[in-house]
Amino acid sequence: MLLLGIDTSGKTASVAVCTENSVLAQTTVYTKLTHSQVILPICKDVLKSAGLTLSDADAIAAAAGPGSYTGLRIGIAAVKAMCFALDKPCIGISTLEALAYNVSLHKGIICAVMAARLDLVYCAVFRSDGRNITRLSKDEILPIDELKSRLDAMDEDVVTVGDAAEKLAGERFTTAPPHLKLQLASSLCAAGFTKEPYSPDSLEAAYMEITRAEKDLRK
Repeated sequence: MLLLGIDTSGKTASVAVCTENSVLAQTTVYTKLTHSQVILPICKDVLKSAGLTLSDADAIAAAAGPGSYTGLRIGIAAVKAMCFALDKPCIGISTLEALAYNVSLHKGIICAVMAARLDLVYCAVFRSDGRNITRLSKDEILPIDELKSRLDAMDEDVVTVGDAAEKLAGERFTTAPPHLKLQLASSLCAAGFTKEPYSPDSLEAAYMEITRAEKDLRK
């Protein structure tokens, strides 16, 4: 299976084309430009570098959230457009699950944690056997202190990954190195290979919080 992965959920824009055993090409850019300006040119370049076209992909994976509202909308809209145009299936992947695959070589507990607002974080806990990831908790939004208390109660060493990884400081917490800390489309693909593709009609963002516009409407 050949999978194109697109992650626009955070500060990086990342695209990869992968088989189950190889990363054929990947580009990850930490950019001040909006994802809408860079993501399609990156897709084109990545496919060209791998000697492939979009038609060669069997499915397209997208980061489905949590993450940046705008970033998620841009990535999901791009993936749905490609899938509808080429009659391809898609796969929506939890951003937190994809982050866990960044450090899947760690045998033990992995906590994927992303900044939300104030002292809140998006988080999920996983266990890795050094290759395969098993989910231990659902994606949640929690105060950082509550998350730390939950992890402390597990009484195991933990590798943290994501843009809020450093907020979990302690003797048993190890932060992923810089080149593995943020979103990578190759990890999105790795998670995607464990899922069944489906129609782009069903691809939706998991924001986990209502948008500012929705909050304003409720006032």
